[in-house]
Amino acid sequence: MGDDPRAMSTSERTMGLGLRRALVTGGAGFLGSAIVRQLLGEGVEVTVASRSAERAQLPAGVRAISLDLADAAALASAAVGMDAIFHVAALAGVWGKREDFYNANVIGTRNVIAAALANGVPRLIHTSSPSVCFDGGDHVNAGNDLPLATRFLCAYAETKAIAEREMLAANGSVSASGTTLSTCALRPHLIVGPGDPHIMPRLIERARQGRLMIIGDGKNEVSVTDVENAAHAHLCAARALGPGAACAGRAYFVGQEQPVLIWEWVASLFEQLGVPAPNRHVSRRTAYFIGAFCEAIWRALPLKGEPPMTRFVAMQMSTSHSYSLEPIRRDLAYSERVTLAELTSRIAEGVIPNPVQI
Repeated sequence: MGDDPRAMSTSERTMGLGLRRALVTGGAGFLGSAIVRQLLGEGVEVTVASRSAERAQLPAGVRAISLDLADAAALASAAVGMDAIFHVAALAGVWGKREDFYNANVIGTRNVIAAALANGVPRLIHTSSPSVCFDGGDHVNAGNDLPLATRFLCAYAETKAIAEREMLAANGSVSASGTTLSTCALRPHLIVGPGDPHIMPRLIERARQGRLMIIGDGKNEVSVTDVENAAHAHLCAARALGPGAACAGRAYFVGQEQPVLIWEWVASLFEQLGVPAPNRHVSRRTAYFIGAFCEAIWRALPLKGEPPMTRFVAMQMSTSHSYSLEPIRRDLAYSERVTLAELTSRIAEGVIPNPVQI
């Protein structure tokens, strides 16, 4: 029993992670709630701050604060006494007003940094996205030397890039109390798993309506990320962070050890779910021009909702996005807890996982 990490006392687990109290922005969301569960499993006292925190079904013992990240004073108050902040909250999507994305993703991140410095919080882990590096080309087994993009096809990617840059620049800042802030950014790609409210449900709905088509040749290699692995990476970052740590001031890609040929993987998964697999193709060039046309129409009229195709979606779904895990293994001592085969089975079976022990 002594060798079982689940048998450790709360104090031993807390010392192992080095946290007593943590604030999780966006902790009521898909990834945020997985981080919360794993923190609770480590004996950490967790406060969740998000717009819907007080209405969400959060685990027992979690303190919930409903706030807007634009409210700098409320955010600073929520950060009092914290040993770490996990900044997961963001406005995601491929369509919308740039102002809305900028306010949520840039101004919100600035307020989180300010809250950490105002309270002498020593560790700040930021959830970023591989889209900050997306330049329209193929990225196969890309490493941390992949630069930020200089041109963006959607406001989400642009504002997340600004936020990541400012988050990493804040590394080494000293608070009024003399505490040095250490920051790290994680870029999980295509977070999926049981309870996923975004990616798989949308693909399945489009497939059932006969509106899902393969863009390009269908051979693009993509890293997907089980939500429990993405959460685990955040805890690894919290454990590794500190002044002078190898990961301080740096960003890391997160994905499964084994990438997939995304359209073949989706077809296999759909077969298990009894969903018709896409079998119609459209070229990348055609999809791109359809996306540009739809964007123009949606802006000109303007129409509500999201266009059926955008330039960003056309390029994302037809290019390769796979990432090397060597940097995150080396600097954060990360190793995946859910394999690709297990992830596929968990999605197909719809099983809600137990928290993964770090």
